[in-house]
Amino acid sequence: IPHPGYIMGYPPGVRENGGQYTHGSLWMAMAWARLKQSDRAVNLLQMMNPIEHCRDTKGMNTYGGEPYVVAADVYNTPGRVGHCGWTWYTGSSAWMYRIWIEEVLGFHLEATSFYLVPNIPADWPGFEITYRYKSTHYKISVERRPIGAPRIELDGIPSADTRVHMVDDGLKHIVIWSCSHQA
Repeated sequence: IPHPGYIMGYPPGVRENGGQYTHGSLWMAMAWARLKQSDRAVNLLQMMNPIEHCRDTKGMNTYGGEPYVVAADVYNTPGRVGHCGWTWYTGSSAWMYRIWIEEVLGFHLEATSFYLVPNIPADWPGFEITYRYKSTHYKISVERRPIGAPRIELDGIPSADTRVHMVDDGLKHIVIWSCSHQA
């Protein structure tokens, strides 16, 4: 009989045998985002977001972890349903961050430029983020419009370029990116 390794040491409902194994679940959220199923991706991300488990005292007591730290797993074993495990230890937090920023908000950084490919849920009117490049701040507003190709403005001036080329001038720049539901 093949031996699957250390996972056999965990009882049903705990760690990789748990109700939520965060690392694997995040890959599913990424897959939904890449399939342009943003509603499904965001739903999964919100389910795994620790703050969602800690909105009240009962939830905090059940979850048993910090509301600002992603857990490696959430148990589904009798007497421990909803309790988290292995906070501060998992690499899942970095993956969750990247999926939110790159796959959902669509912010892609490449050396001294960035571009946007938002993949936000249908009921989001848009979002704002601020990115600091050295001494310069870029306030980025993504606005949804009914149809059409993306439009980009940098400091009030329309741009034909789909990338924003950043400069280290110590100023605050405003980027407005208008897009249809999924550009």
